[in-house]
Amino acid sequence: MVFATAISSCPRLHFPKRLSATQKKIRCCSTISSSISTTFDLKTYWSTLREEINQKLDEAIPVQYPNQIYESMRYSVLAKGAKRAPPVMCVAACELLGGNRLAAFPTACALEMVHAASLIHDDLPCMDDDPSRRGQPSNHTVFGMDMAILAGDALFPLGFRHIVSHTPTNLVPQTQLLHVITEIARAVGSTGMAAGQFVDLEGPPNTVEFIHEKKYGEMGECSAVCGGLLAGGDDDEIQRLRRYGRAVGILYQVVDDVLEAKVKGEEKTGKSYVAVYGVDRAVEVAEELRAEAKRELEGFEKYGDKVLPLYSFVDYAVDRGFSFADKV
Repeated sequence: MVFATAISSCPRLHFPKRLSATQKKIRCCSTISSSISTTFDLKTYWSTLREEINQKLDEAIPVQYPNQIYESMRYSVLAKGAKRAPPVMCVAACELLGGNRLAAFPTACALEMVHAASLIHDDLPCMDDDPSRRGQPSNHTVFGMDMAILAGDALFPLGFRHIVSHTPTNLVPQTQLLHVITEIARAVGSTGMAAGQFVDLEGPPNTVEFIHEKKYGEMGECSAVCGGLLAGGDDDEIQRLRRYGRAVGILYQVVDDVLEAKVKGEEKTGKSYVAVYGVDRAVEVAEELRAEAKRELEGFEKYGDKVLPLYSFVDYAVDRGFSFADKV
């Protein structure tokens, strides 16, 4: 009953009608929106922001006593395989609504700290038991489970402190910062990512929608919303960013599962759309999520070209037009 109540209380994904064989390939929801995103150089935009964020993260976590916990924190946060999707989305959303990226950088770094902390804990043997992450051994395989737990525990509050201590007060009022901190706390807490991880461990297969919304949608949602809050977006804009970010976060994971199944030639086990519904249905879900994310962006047309990065994120989630192995 607990799971049934949780599922019914959250927004549901709606599957589109079954497609014909020629429609199975994941495609853009419209020719117009596709042409919009292809005119924008997402690779350069993302690469530039990623370099800036990497530098600021390096400065934010200096090694000090006790050395080992900081080394463990830095190991995961500064992993070379990290895409920096949450902080980049935060900056893009902030700039969309006219905010200064200098105002967004502290929160962007905090989002990456929180994201890394959640991955450290998710990889533990008692959770998802993953031996590798971001192209390198998982934190606990290098530093041990005790240190990995402590590193994750330390990164969560460090993120909040970094927002408060580094956000320029002349650019973001304190009331807006409080909303940002509240949003991140909500996303990672017992009604957000933690709930998704619990249901992933203990829930039945038919909870896949709830799990994906909480484990993967929450970080995208939080990243977009925080950027909008920092820029002083109105309620309608924040809600559009919330729905957009959630759709993109889930979309990225659904496509990951589809690609993995196609490469391995087998359907993924566990609680994923591929495992529960099969590759064809997962592809349909990805199409619906792609269309949903782009519909939300139609409400930002008045901002002109500033919306292009967010459009491009949607198509990248599906098409993977460039690789981070290419120094992106």
